[in-house]
Amino acid sequence: MSSPTRRIALSVGDPNGIGPEIVLKALDELAGEQRLHVAVFGPPAVLERAATVTGLHRLLASLDLRAAGELPAAAARPGQVNAEAGASAVACATAAIQACRAGEFDAVVAGPHHETAIAQAGIPFSGYPSLLARACGQPEDQVFLLLMGGGLRIVHVTLHESVATALGRITPDLVVAATRAGVRACRMLGLAQPRVALFGINPHASEGTLFGREDAERVAPAARQLLAEGLDLTGPHGADVLLADRDHDLYVAMFHDQGHIPVKLLAPQAASAISIGADVLLASTGHGSAMDIAGQGIARPDALLRSLRLLGGLS
Repeated sequence: MSSPTRRIALSVGDPNGIGPEIVLKALDELAGEQRLHVAVFGPPAVLERAATVTGLHRLLASLDLRAAGELPAAAARPGQVNAEAGASAVACATAAIQACRAGEFDAVVAGPHHETAIAQAGIPFSGYPSLLARACGQPEDQVFLLLMGGGLRIVHVTLHESVATALGRITPDLVVAATRAGVRACRMLGLAQPRVALFGINPHASEGTLFGREDAERVAPAARQLLAEGLDLTGPHGADVLLADRDHDLYVAMFHDQGHIPVKLLAPQAASAISIGADVLLASTGHGSAMDIAGQGIARPDALLRSLRLLGGLS
């Protein structure tokens, strides 16, 4: 029996970045894949422009294009960071999320955004997890980022904020919520009983309490609760030691750089960023909108392809 077709809502990301180009390149590589149907959410004129620079005009006739995120012609400038493009990226992703919530699609894949452009538009935003939470009517601190690449899966307790702010927010409850969301995502991806490791907040997970009491008071209680729930879990331990051993299916990072640096070192420009914990599964690229090469047709679609294949059940 053949597998059912997976339906993916794909937003183009920042229309002035490489998103529209890699969307077309990814769909060209997936052409003929019968197990996957992808609808593209974005401004039609932007896709036309991307087709010109990539030489993929032949794709447009067969594209399931859902017009979203209208961009004024004066603001459509490849490589330019502006508020109109930031607002367009958010509108495209929101339209894709709402279509998924309505049952039209099984998951969402979002193209790379530009945080400065979104900030210029006056839109509160700290990455796709926060946008997904708002679109789904869920608390922002219950939707987390799972970064995958280079053989690693790392869920982040905190994300796009200063280290001081993040430290103030880390509690045992937040660590538990992030870990549970990561475990659920692993199970959806086929790992029934993932082995989990918690990174410490301080170096060496505080070396007892020699480097502070944060790990003893914020991470260790979470570990005890998760162990009582039956998870196969260790930690908190130093992130460097855990990553050197590479003996776990899921790692829980306390801060942005703890999780992003190892994945991007091992999978440069090829990581998948999955927003987890909401009632919609959303994946994006582990890289940004690359304004320096936007409009040149040279961007590679590797990370976007990985996300499409992952949520499309092709990998």
